[in-house]
Amino acid sequence: MQFIITLDRFLTILLIASMVAILTRRLKVPYSVGLVFAGILLAFIPLFSGIPFTKELIFNIFLPPLVFEAAIQIRWSNLRSEFFLILILATAGLCLSAAVTAAGMRYLADWAWISALLFGALIAATDPVSVIATFNEAGVHSRIRLLVEAESLLNDGTAAVAFAVILAAAAGGAMTLSGIAGKLVLTVGGGVLCGALVAGVIMILERRAGDNLVEFTLTTVTAYGSFLIAEHFHFSGVLASLTAGLLVGNLRLMQAGSDDVRKAITAYWEYLGFLANSFIFIGIGVQVSLQNFKAVILPAICAILLVLVGRACAVYPFCALFRRSELRVQGKHQLVLFWGGLRGALALALAVGLPLWVPHREEIISVTFAVVAFSIFVQGMSMTPLLRRIGEIHKGDAS
Repeated sequence: MQFIITLDRFLTILLIASMVAILTRRLKVPYSVGLVFAGILLAFIPLFSGIPFTKELIFNIFLPPLVFEAAIQIRWSNLRSEFFLILILATAGLCLSAAVTAAGMRYLADWAWISALLFGALIAATDPVSVIATFNEAGVHSRIRLLVEAESLLNDGTAAVAFAVILAAAAGGAMTLSGIAGKLVLTVGGGVLCGALVAGVIMILERRAGDNLVEFTLTTVTAYGSFLIAEHFHFSGVLASLTAGLLVGNLRLMQAGSDDVRKAITAYWEYLGFLANSFIFIGIGVQVSLQNFKAVILPAICAILLVLVGRACAVYPFCALFRRSELRVQGKHQLVLFWGGLRGALALALAVGLPLWVPHREEIISVTFAVVAFSIFVQGMSMTPLLRRIGEIHKGDAS
């Protein structure tokens, strides 16, 4: 079904998002939680009950600005010093997490191996949408924010490749180890290259712009253009937008002629991020209200527990490898990495995009929504108190 955003629906969602932002700040409740709850209520209104939640809508419309907005604020000097640790968590850690979840669902939920493996891959990636929203609300700007955000952005590439390989094998296209390695290199390398090329061309134009409005337009083209070109060639769109954002943020914004230019572009992208987050979380709320969780209560409980166990396996053993190095992660920060591994729109996009022939497809979708609901309501609601308890934020610093 094609989604057409009518003007009345669009304006109503903007009004609701603004009201939720005001209300959640007063109630000291995470904005994302308020939006999901608003979406659940909106599902009972005919105007909104038919809102679809498709992979294309999330990937092509909402994800590029969120990834780009996060990337332009990451300083390369900070990322470079932590890159090896982040890379290990986003690759080896994600694969171990996916394997734990898949094995558990195979034997505890009695799913077919292919269904369990696909679910393990799609649910293993921490969602940059949810993670970034939570940290923005909490006002966290320390090392742990960099670790959580950068890992959540990078591990999407790993999850997407794993998901694609498993899906190809299930469709009869069994792949060799060299084929898997080649697809990984192509997906990651192609995404990075697309992002770099698009950013390079646009930055040349930006130097001749001399106008904030033109700068806004060109950075928008950068975010969406890099993503869509990469996806067109079956590369990682998220890595393309991430690369483009890092280059624009570090080579263009850091060298901008005045603070006014930097502040204007940053404010513009924060607003686009606000819009994208609003539509995504309200959409999640609408779809959550439509799920029949009673039919999947046991698989859902198993999945929630397995996802938490898998995340623990992805964080603690690999952080232990660095305990005697400069990249050592404090115990309290490991806890944030574990509990801050929220799931959201990314997992849902992959789930609802599953082909009809996949065994247990409808069950996978409902269970994914259950995991995401737990992630947003339980983990999301408790992130600010956790960050305050370990001293990352102080009383009154976050809503």
